[in-house]
Amino acid sequence: MTPSAAVRRTPVADPPSPGFDDFVRGRTPALLRAAYLLTGDQHLAEDLVQSALARTHRAWRRLDRVGNAEAYTRKTMYHLQVSWWRRRRVAEVPLGDLPERTGTAGADPALRMTLRAALLTLPPRQRAVIVLRFFEDRTEAETAHLLGVTVGTVKSQTAKALAKLRTVTDLDGSPA
Repeated sequence: MTPSAAVRRTPVADPPSPGFDDFVRGRTPALLRAAYLLTGDQHLAEDLVQSALARTHRAWRRLDRVGNAEAYTRKTMYHLQVSWWRRRRVAEVPLGDLPERTGTAGADPALRMTLRAALLTLPPRQRAVIVLRFFEDRTEAETAHLLGVTVGTVKSQTAKALAKLRTVTDLDGSPA
């Protein structure tokens, strides 16, 4: 037996196509923003995006033909996040400062910081509903489908989350 025959070769995955590289470079910042709002932690957001992109890579040939890679990646992110919530019920409290978002001309920094801090006070499921409904501009039905819950759950979680955000921020919509 030759030395090379004794060594078993494991199959190596095909390198990603240039289209996948472009997709990752172009869409990762937006995916990270959404993931950060879902998780409330920069490191967990990075893990979530990396896991979703790994799954997207496995399905890339099919997605490249159909042309819905971002939708697939975002949906994968939401499903992974729900799966992680169900798997571990560890209460985490973010201790660090929130990262600044670039390109937010005209937004009041104090208001942004208040809203981000308030968003982090929400339980994970309520935070996910708020992110999907208002940050991602999803309908109640789309949000319910992405999170694997009923439309009624989305409505009740949205109402509870908005009530808590109003209480925490003292932003009741009345003129100053």
